[in-house]
Amino acid sequence: MQTEVRRKAEYEALRATIRERGTARMLLAPLVFTAWAGTAIATSAIITVAVSTLLPLMVLAAGFESIYALYMNVERIGRYLQVFHEQSDGPLADRGWEHVAMEFGARFPGGPDPLYTRLFVTTVSLNFLPVALGGSTVEIVLLAVAHILVIYRIRTAQSAARTQRALDLERFRVRLRRCERQQCGDDARDLKPSHRSPPCEADIHFWV
Repeated sequence: MQTEVRRKAEYEALRATIRERGTARMLLAPLVFTAWAGTAIATSAIITVAVSTLLPLMVLAAGFESIYALYMNVERIGRYLQVFHEQSDGPLADRGWEHVAMEFGARFPGGPDPLYTRLFVTTVSLNFLPVALGGSTVEIVLLAVAHILVIYRIRTAQSAARTQRALDLERFRVRLRRCERQQCGDDARDLKPSHRSPPCEADIHFWV
């Protein structure tokens, strides 16, 4: 009974975490672009050289990393719920939201970009425009490298996000099978109290 209560409490808490972090991600995006615009205007008014684009670029990079972290953590929690809290067999309608959502996404790909990668790449490109128009050759080269590195990071993060769902799902399934095998081993050794196996613990790297 206590186990069921605890599982229900965990499920409700994690579903609330998904809802809250998803909302935070959507609110954070316009705040990041607003902060970028304000920073770009302020720095261009105070610092007239091309290097003034570095601070707005850092705002964009930090904002993207925050949105990326929120999205990846929500996806990871979703896969945990899918494996440890939902049915893995039977009719799809009886399995739970995470199973249905994943099946729907596989059958009907597309939809909005959760990381806003197009907007970020476009904004990074716009941020470089003052450098291209008024910077010296050295400034253009150095700042071009900085902007390209940010765009490269955005693209690699987008690629990682596309494969993370399947990877985390398989990792949690492997962990569940280990726990089940360990539990069966513990049950078989109940008649031998001198032998005790260590508890089944979740791998920490799943939640990093």
